[in-house]
Amino acid sequence: MSKFKLTVPPFPAVILAILSVQVGAAFAKSLFPVLGATGTSTVRIGISALILIIFNRPDIRKLSAVQWKAVIPYGLCLGAMNGIFYLALTRIPLGLAVALEFIGPLMLSVLTSKRRIDYLWPLLAIAGIGLITPWNGTGVDLYGTVLALLAGVFWAGYIVLGQRTSVVIDGAQAVSIGMIFALLIVLPFGIAEGNLTNFTFAMIPAAIALGLLCSAIPFSLEIGALKHIPAKTFSILMSLEPAVAAVCGLIFLKEVLSLLEWLAIVLVVAASLGATLTGKPEKHIA
Repeated sequence: MSKFKLTVPPFPAVILAILSVQVGAAFAKSLFPVLGATGTSTVRIGISALILIIFNRPDIRKLSAVQWKAVIPYGLCLGAMNGIFYLALTRIPLGLAVALEFIGPLMLSVLTSKRRIDYLWPLLAIAGIGLITPWNGTGVDLYGTVLALLAGVFWAGYIVLGQRTSVVIDGAQAVSIGMIFALLIVLPFGIAEGNLTNFTFAMIPAAIALGLLCSAIPFSLEIGALKHIPAKTFSILMSLEPAVAAVCGLIFLKEVLSLLEWLAIVLVVAASLGATLTGKPEKHIA
């Protein structure tokens, strides 16, 4: 059986991953009334893990200690990132959630830079986020805002750990094994939420589509891209994510954003594009 390994050049791979995960996120949010946030996250990650294990057939017996030390934190971080993000989606629109979450990767690009001008871009993004803070009377939920920002911290960790993992283990193997540990993170919360009992056989096609769009396809694309481009470059390429998420939220979820909310997203995207234009070229890690 062939591996679920998507051989796409790194830059198109990241773009395709963005489209896949945001369309999938919009679809996932529509399942919240039935499965709940953590229940949907559990189904998504569980189906993704099953698909990847069947196709990639990872041989965990051959993993070295170095590989285990890389892939376990990668998987745990992946699971935390997704579970927390889905909880944020229960309280704020998809586009805003991604814009807030994106602060994590953007801060990562600054921390890995030695150029003073790169510190301007997080300030621009933070100014955008300031436009939609709950105390500005915008009606944006405070708890949802904090959850999205926390998911961004794990997103930054996912980038760093994914880059390190891709150096010591094949990308397809890393994603397959990592998803198992991601499931271990979200499963207890999915069970505690109590909505997993609503899952029926009729929902299996939807669950497979969710697993493919949100996890199996984008994570396979990303782990391959991370092997050939540095973490900072990867973070910058993700600059389209908030805008794509907002459009997907509008099209699939009918989430109409206010002018201030759109402006906040534009500022986050502009911050990322600014980092792209001013960033120094970096060497590939592999």
